[in-house]
Amino acid sequence: MYKQITSNKRKSFLLIAIFIVFVIFLGWIFGQFTGDSYGVIILALIISLVMALSSFYGGDKIALWTAGAKGPIQKNDNPYVYRLVENLCITAGLPVPKIYLIPDPAPNAFATGRDPKHASIALTTGLVERLENEELEGVIAHELSHIKNYDIRLMMIVIVLVGIVALLSNWLLRFRFLGGRRDDRDGGGQIGVILLLAGLILAIISPLIGKLIQLAVSRKREFLADADGALLTRYPEGLARALEKITAYKEPIRKANDATAHLYISNPFGAKTGKFFHKLFSTHPPAEERIKNLRGMA
Repeated sequence: MYKQITSNKRKSFLLIAIFIVFVIFLGWIFGQFTGDSYGVIILALIISLVMALSSFYGGDKIALWTAGAKGPIQKNDNPYVYRLVENLCITAGLPVPKIYLIPDPAPNAFATGRDPKHASIALTTGLVERLENEELEGVIAHELSHIKNYDIRLMMIVIVLVGIVALLSNWLLRFRFLGGRRDDRDGGGQIGVILLLAGLILAIISPLIGKLIQLAVSRKREFLADADGALLTRYPEGLARALEKITAYKEPIRKANDATAHLYISNPFGAKTGKFFHKLFSTHPPAEERIKNLRGMA
């Protein structure tokens, strides 16, 4: 378990480091065309940060509303679910988050909130009805691990980086189509032509690269939450069996949407992730791989 946790943390932060280097490189390319890379990166950072902070502080309410979550429930409303969450929070040393139920037969769950003091966990009614006690405990532990690891905050940093890449790419394309610098137009020789082509190609593919890194980070945090959740319950088999039941259910969540899909413990659309491109563009690792990792923990 500890090996899995250490490995996934290291890979997550390595991906973010690569992302930051990529943003700096893209800014440098922009600077070659405009003569000012630092100012452009700072402006893109400010715009992206403002947009990300607005979703950071209000995104949890939007996610719960979008999912059709009902609550927050109190202990008397559903003692079974409330006590499971409460007991695991005591074990993890976390405050009890707000607990919501989503009236949907598809088994799934998600956690949201900027920190442990402002966190919420949402479980579908299908999840509560279909899972055994140890399985439901494994799912809740997974979601609490997302809260404990500040995954919402980490993903905000990634979203800011994605926003910077998108803005720089857009500005670079507009700048080139509007004519660029005078010395480029007057003829910069072979180097100028190569730089122009490289800049245009990079501007086109940069948003795709940024999105792929964002998805890769999301998948690594799922692996980390699996390992941390298993460590919390000391019973990896519970979460492994829960994932088998969740993925065996073929119907998607009725109110699933792309904006909140990455929050759920399993893909809410029920899409298969067996093929290479599905894996590449999925917010979640393949369930088979997660189950194998869980059963390999000792």
